[in-house]
Amino acid sequence: MEQLAGAGQPVDFSLIALFARASLTVQIVMVMLILASFWAWAIIIQKFISYGAAKREADRFDRVFWSGQPLDDLFDRVGEDPSGASERIFAAGMTEWRRSHRDDGGLIAGATARIDRAMNVAINRENDRLTRGLPFLATVGSTAPFIGLFGTVWGIKTAFEEIAISQNTSLAVVAPGIAEALVATALGLLAAIPAVIFYNKLSSDSDRLVGNYESFSDEFSTILSRQLDDE
Repeated sequence: MEQLAGAGQPVDFSLIALFARASLTVQIVMVMLILASFWAWAIIIQKFISYGAAKREADRFDRVFWSGQPLDDLFDRVGEDPSGASERIFAAGMTEWRRSHRDDGGLIAGATARIDRAMNVAINRENDRLTRGLPFLATVGSTAPFIGLFGTVWGIKTAFEEIAISQNTSLAVVAPGIAEALVATALGLLAAIPAVIFYNKLSSDSDRLVGNYESFSDEFSTILSRQLDDE
């Protein structure tokens, strides 16, 4: 680095060149941040696709559910292996509803509480499925700037050590080492900013979907309670 500067030759400040000239520790930091950024974007894209599919499935099932079709017929059509979240919650409630009837047609005591618990368990499973991967986004958003800062501090330390060895404090000698170090902070921010933004967005979307599931569960439970009272 010093020889190039001393010879008056231009120094390559491209990202690849800066990475190649950085110390091993800074290179490891950069690679970690790049991988974290790619992983975060993979989660973001996958969540947008899955949340969109979940919303369309919920809207589709709501139209069928409120169409006036008998619940037993709808449950028979959904089957034992429902494909969507709303169908799984509905199937959990209907399965417990049918299990609450004795062979003579009477009801087992505590049927309403068991149906509610069965649907709550199904909702919790859907919530876990929706939020899977979001903690990684939160982790990247909170730690990537500090990891990048560590790389920068280490890179600056190395640059000052090289300056002390060469005993040359000209800008041509100092600039490349500082630039290499600052790339780590830039990569940390590049990974953290989208992770924080989309974590908040996806968390809000997840809460909205789960809220819709809970509302459906309450309405469905009310319908079953009326039938229980009629029996």
